[in-house]
Amino acid sequence: MSLFDTRVPAVVLRTDRNPFHHGTLGAVRSLGRAGVDVHVVADCAGSPVRASRYLSELHTPPPPGASSAEIAVTLRRVAARVARPAVLIPMDDACAVAVGRVRAELAHSFLLPDQPDGLAERVADKAELAAACASLDVPHPETVVPDGAAEAARAAWRLGLPVVAKWSRPWLVPPGGGLRSTVLVRSAREAGELYGRAEEAGSRLLLQAFLPPGPDRDWFFHGYADRTGAVRAGGPGRKTRARPRGAGLTAVGRWTPNPEVRALAERVVAELGYRGVLDLDFRRCGTTGRYHLLDFNPRPGAQFRLFADTAGLDVVRALHLDLTHRPLPQGAPRPGRAFVVENYAPLSALRPAGVGRGGRELAWHARDDRAPGRALWALWGRHVSARLRDRVHRADARPDAAAPARARVVRQASAPAADRTGTSGRPEEGHADRPDPDRAGRH
Repeated sequence: MSLFDTRVPAVVLRTDRNPFHHGTLGAVRSLGRAGVDVHVVADCAGSPVRASRYLSELHTPPPPGASSAEIAVTLRRVAARVARPAVLIPMDDACAVAVGRVRAELAHSFLLPDQPDGLAERVADKAELAAACASLDVPHPETVVPDGAAEAARAAWRLGLPVVAKWSRPWLVPPGGGLRSTVLVRSAREAGELYGRAEEAGSRLLLQAFLPPGPDRDWFFHGYADRTGAVRAGGPGRKTRARPRGAGLTAVGRWTPNPEVRALAERVVAELGYRGVLDLDFRRCGTTGRYHLLDFNPRPGAQFRLFADTAGLDVVRALHLDLTHRPLPQGAPRPGRAFVVENYAPLSALRPAGVGRGGRELAWHARDDRAPGRALWALWGRHVSARLRDRVHRADARPDAAAPARARVVRQASAPAADRTGTSGRPEEGHADRPDPDRAGRH
């Protein structure tokens, strides 16, 4: 008898238009292997995801820049086609926030964690996360929310250059404007000029003390907070290779025991009363050794399959089992287990997996689902070639004067236009005019 109630399908929702979001494939495979029908509401044109044998059906996603109300309309349409209650799994912050806003009208068609109102939006918002960390006495980089260009310049000097500049709600950053979700600012003048684009970005500018990257400093924690608030599945992991280097999504990660990170994550979840899947990012300060909470993503991280225990439980399976009132199996952690994203770390993927106790999982290639792996390289080659052509075209179009350096992308998603809040908005994720493989979606 299956552990899962296979009568209940899953609906995976994503508005981020990145065709190489491997977390979407991870969710399709994880539940599909358990016998659950998996429906995907996302733009999968040119994506290896559409080739998976475990995908039950693709549905037309909301239009680019859809509001929460428009996302709700799309989900009601999908619910009518599925014709039975389904577990809903938002895969990016924009969707998690939208679902939180329209939770009441979705409750008849979808199974959702009993999340406190507005909490997903609060933790995804960079400014509010900083405030929450301060109230909980959780280490977080010193953060300033300036109220003018002059104050932004002064704050940059006070924090100590370089500083990290973030838009509090990066999912509102419009495509095509050259803005990025996170950038390293190296002068007070840059900070002041960036503040001037707050209305365009759709949310407030944050300036944050820079914690330099280094060996063993970048960590993450994935988990599922069940109906009782207990954190199940998941665990702490170490980012051993990132794209881009030193920041951004996890190209290679390893399940690594870390009681301090686990205890900190569980305390944050308990004190906030959070329910559902979570993906937290930490950076250890090289001076104090303290772990600082950088991001709280109220959805699965793209590398969530790293944390598949000896019973096969991961955070997405935990969500389905808990919401269908099925017991969660008691598996053991698999420390040393590795997760590799082949298109971001091809050399790591080509190395022998070794005989370690944890094993290794590739993001795209799988013996029981070969088509996405076969599709990856042709699609990725075309994607990279198009990006290179765009860069050459932009370089040719620039004036002779030196152009400002492009911001380094840390994480992005689509921008719900009708949800834009201007400079009074609260926070992760913006995107460029072309889907950017450096967006996480974790990550």
